[in-house]
Amino acid sequence: MQLSVRDAAGLLDISEKTVYRWIRQGFLPAYRVQDQYRFNRAELLEWATSRRINVSPDIFHEPKEGGPPSLAEALQAGGVFYRIEGRSKGEVLKSVVEQMRLPEGVDRDFLLRVLLAREDLASTGIGDGIAIPHVRNPIVLHVSQPLIALCFLEKPVDYGSLDGKQVQTLFAMINPTVRAHLHLLSRLSFALHQPRFKSLLEKQALREDIINEVRRIEGTLSAKTLKTAPIGR
Repeated sequence: MQLSVRDAAGLLDISEKTVYRWIRQGFLPAYRVQDQYRFNRAELLEWATSRRINVSPDIFHEPKEGGPPSLAEALQAGGVFYRIEGRSKGEVLKSVVEQMRLPEGVDRDFLLRVLLAREDLASTGIGDGIAIPHVRNPIVLHVSQPLIALCFLEKPVDYGSLDGKQVQTLFAMINPTVRAHLHLLSRLSFALHQPRFKSLLEKQALREDIINEVRRIEGTLSAKTLKTAPIGR
């Protein structure tokens, strides 16, 4: 989905002048199309998430093509796991893939290779000890429903995060469509800006407490988006 400079400014809650400045600095991922800049919505959200940039509630607007996936339901389907072992990023991801609740027929070795290839492009560590490993193109795995496995590591590992902090909490995301991936990534990004949710993660709280807090956050988010007009496409 291609966005204009105005759309990008609205989603990032910044001025158009700032958008142009970040483009000139090579800071913001943009494409030049017929002398105008355009942005890919998924790339823009991933970029904002990796840099801990808060986004406008406008980004959560979804066209009415069936109900969007719930972050709480994706976490319930994917599971919450504790004491995941590994001394490096590769070892940790291997342990995560072994633990994930995947449908029969999903090749775990292939999934691990794809996750590692994604990390070779750029670390999915977003800072504050958190990483969101995911497949660059969700469709390759042919899963039928969104899965997010929340994994607490036995020991923090170097993940190449921008802030240099070691990672101890991972949200491993697998989605059936790019749209579902974008929607859940945006909701997770929003949740990670909420102090109560962050506190539960830091304490490695009980599964039920974490998922109930996500439900609460999604409830408040739904109320906000009802008041928000959709941005131009």
